[in-house]
Amino acid sequence: MPPDTTPVQPRPYRGVPQDERRAQRRSQLVAAAIAVYGERGYRQATVKAVCEAAGLTERYFYESFANSEELLLASYNAVTYAVHGEMVAAAEAAGSDPDARGRAMLQTYFAALQRDPRSARVFLVEIRGVSRAVDKAFDASLRSIGEQVGRIVGAEGADTDPLLLAGLVGGVMHIALRWIEDDYTPGIDVVTDAAMRLGNVLMPRAR
Repeated sequence: MPPDTTPVQPRPYRGVPQDERRAQRRSQLVAAAIAVYGERGYRQATVKAVCEAAGLTERYFYESFANSEELLLASYNAVTYAVHGEMVAAAEAAGSDPDARGRAMLQTYFAALQRDPRSARVFLVEIRGVSRAVDKAFDASLRSIGEQVGRIVGAEGADTDPLLLAGLVGGVMHIALRWIEDDYTPGIDVVTDAAMRLGNVLMPRAR
């Protein structure tokens, strides 16, 4: 009788498959890292502190991440793409006018930063200057977001030069940093107007 070569499936624990439980633990660690990094800063946080916040042992940390840098990147990506998803949805709801779409995206962006200051710190501050590998991943995500923003708000006659897109994304982030340092003043409409003016300078459209 030939041997049974059917792959052995992981046994579920209390009805939940191992892969699903592993993914759940990873999500717990990412959520805890956002909270801990946002409160203490990445450089002042330890693996132990993140695990305690997640309610998990350090064994489970190394099940999902090789080191703290990997967790920082995962946290940054979770924040970045959650906010980006909100921005895309806002742009789609705003209709086809490029100015309306751009304004909707910016208002959503600034509202998200104000709503969750801990995530904002991970998104804007803690990701910078950790290592060359982290800087490269950060730059890659900004390039991707800039390209998507260009497609979403682009119009006939718009200048979508990738260098200008990089300048626009970086400029909006610097506006956001100054706004946060000033305790979220002036209001969202005012800071959105400033970012819109920057966009009109860097990416003018034919009228």
